[in-house]
Amino acid sequence: MEMPPVNPVGEKDTSQPQQWEKNPQENLDSTTQIKQQSPDPPTEILELRVSPNQASQILENSQGTEKLATGLQGNSAKSRGSTNEMPEPLQASDLWYCPDGSFVKKIIIRGHGLDKPKLGSCCRVLAFGFPFGSGLPEGWTELTMGLGPWREGTWGELIEKCLESMCQGEEAELQLSEHSGPPFRLTLASFTQGRDSWELEASEKEALAREERARGTELFRAGNPEGAARCYGRALRLLLTLPPPGPPERTVLHANLAACQLLLGQPQLAAQSCDRVLEREPGHLKALYRRGVAQAALGNLEKATADLRKVLAVDPKNRAAQEELGKVIIQGKKQDAGLAQGLRKMFG
Repeated sequence: MEMPPVNPVGEKDTSQPQQWEKNPQENLDSTTQIKQQSPDPPTEILELRVSPNQASQILENSQGTEKLATGLQGNSAKSRGSTNEMPEPLQASDLWYCPDGSFVKKIIIRGHGLDKPKLGSCCRVLAFGFPFGSGLPEGWTELTMGLGPWREGTWGELIEKCLESMCQGEEAELQLSEHSGPPFRLTLASFTQGRDSWELEASEKEALAREERARGTELFRAGNPEGAARCYGRALRLLLTLPPPGPPERTVLHANLAACQLLLGQPQLAAQSCDRVLEREPGHLKALYRRGVAQAALGNLEKATADLRKVLAVDPKNRAAQEELGKVIIQGKKQDAGLAQGLRKMFG
């Protein structure tokens, strides 16, 4: 297919961590129908020959992170409610705001040293409070930064972002933007030396990107476009650091990312991904088709019609494009009829 890695020790908070709980594959070529299923794997996936943040993306929200910080302060006050002492306000250095606004980290015990986990670091982690199915077991576990299926879910992505900000020995609470329950507890006991992405050779980046692309293929086939989109996004971030024009895999990854974004109900992002493909290959039929689908979902019927007719001009028997164009034409007629009726009422 064209498919898709200080410092003195403070006093530990004596409050105990709270425990709590929290498809079918769709044809890439028919994602315009956005939920229409097909028994055959997407053509782009079949072309894959390898083995293995905004889709999946949480937009930055400064107001949201302020609310998270307030929540952490409230939890801190409650944990000291049994004493007669007034709770000490959190210092700015006690909080770390994830740049994408997905969570706020409150430091319970400061770590030591300045190094933090990097790509390839094997981390010894103690976790409490994460829900069943998060991919992170309760208690002690070992996680490798940039590698492993634990990163594929939403929880894994958040945990990896948090670990990237932690020093050895640090213990912290995480308050998520989309979760109103108690915070989660994470301790980074130790980690091995890793490398920043800029320290990797071009061949190493390309190899990692191929692995991410291959894993994305597996996830898409398994009916998990969200996980696939994360893999394609990570692969693209690796390849975008290479000198232009970059490897041709970038085109494939953007095209497959667009397919995932359509399935996830993100037509604006899908159109942008298709734009990246068409900048490099103006005649890329799958990108034209997917952008046409995205534009139709956004209500840009003229743009959708133009893209779909370009597909049919090259491939007149493209059934998916024919069906989608028919839907766009019907939608346009309904809009025209509605406009005419509104004008009659206004001037009638």
